[in-house]
Amino acid sequence: MNQKDMLAGLLAQAATEGSELVTLRAIVEEASEVGARRMLSRIGLDDATAPGDLSELRELLQAWRDAKASAQAAAIGWLVRGMLALLLLGLAVRFGAGELLR
Repeated sequence: MNQKDMLAGLLAQAATEGSELVTLRAIVEEASEVGARRMLSRIGLDDATAPGDLSELRELLQAWRDAKASAQAAAIGWLVRGMLALLLLGLAVRFGAGELLR
């Protein structure tokens, strides 16, 4: 008996015998399974290579996150260095270091 037959049988049981809590829970569980399989099929993750594909996607996502964090750290580092250079240049001008170069 496949998932769709199981769900149809549970719905028929609920219609004839009434809706007991156990029957309703079984219906929800089977419907969830059918929906999850349908969704995986639609996005192409219903074959034998799906676990490997998901693993590769996770690795790619982690690499993206690492690259983004590294780029942000580098940008902040350059910004701090630039501000310190401007501060030093301002101090040099303030204390007359420009006259020493003439």
